[in-house]
Amino acid sequence: MRLGGPVFVDHLTPDTWIAALRHKGYRSAYCPLSTDASAAEREEYRAAAAEADIVIAEVGAWSNPLSSDRTTADAAYRKIVDALRLADDVGARCCVNIAGSRGAKWDGPDRRDMTEETFAMVVDLVRRVLSEAAPATACYTLEPMPWMYPDSAQSYQRLLDAIGHPRFAVHYDPVNMINSPPKYFQNGTEMSSFIELLGPRIVSVHAKDIILRDELTTHLDECIPGDGALDYAILLTEIDRLDDDLPLMTEHLKTEAEYDRAADAIRRFAAAAGVGL
Repeated sequence: MRLGGPVFVDHLTPDTWIAALRHKGYRSAYCPLSTDASAAEREEYRAAAAEADIVIAEVGAWSNPLSSDRTTADAAYRKIVDALRLADDVGARCCVNIAGSRGAKWDGPDRRDMTEETFAMVVDLVRRVLSEAAPATACYTLEPMPWMYPDSAQSYQRLLDAIGHPRFAVHYDPVNMINSPPKYFQNGTEMSSFIELLGPRIVSVHAKDIILRDELTTHLDECIPGDGALDYAILLTEIDRLDDDLPLMTEHLKTEAEYDRAADAIRRFAAAAGVGL
C-alpha cells in the first residue's frame, strides 16, 4: 500500500507538488487539479506523477446528485462526469463521491435514503455517469456512509452486482461504516469481513479514526488516527494483502501539523504490524 495525504503548496506546479509529496514521504496523492484544467496541465501532472512513482489516488466529486432540487442534482451529475474524466486523464485510480441524499443536507440522513426506490436511483445514476464519461482506466466509486448506500459490505456488493460495470469499483472508508456501538467495539472484525468480501475491487482507502463518547444516546466522532479505537493493526495487515499500489489517504483534518501527526501515527502502526507504506 502507499500512504498519502494532502500537501500544502504556495505556488502549485508539477515540480513543487512532487517536491511537497517527497518531503512528506508520501507515495500516493490526491489529484491537485480542478476539472477546468487544460489538457496540457492534465498531461503534465500525469507525467510528473509517473516519473516520480506517485500514484494519484482519487479525484473528489463531492456533490448531491440525488437532491430533490433539479438544478442542484443536474449540476452534481455534471460535476461527477467531469471529475471522472479528469481522473482518467491524470491517471488517477478513481473518482469518488457519496451516493447523495434526498434530504436537505447533501451528506446528511433522510428517511428516504435507505429505500429500494433510492437504491434504484443510485444504480441508474452510476450507470449514466459511466456511460457518458466512458473512462478507460479510472473507476467511479461511492464512499460508504453511515446512513446512505453503501453502508456495509453487503450493500456495496449489491450495488456492484446491480450496476454491473467493470469501471465501478470500491472506495473503502472503514470509519464511515461504524454507526453503532457493536460495530465500534468489533471494528476489527467488521474490517476483516469487508476486505474479505470486496478486497479485489478496492481502489482507494481513507484513513481516519473514531471514538465513542460516553454521552447519551450514542455519539461517534471522527478523530486523528491514533486518537481513537480503530484497529489499525488489522486494517493495515488486511489491506497489505491487496494491491501493492493501493492508496491509503488521510483526510478531514484542519492543519498541516494534524496531517503530519496522522501520518506519523499510521507509520507507527505499520511498523508494529510489519507492513510497508
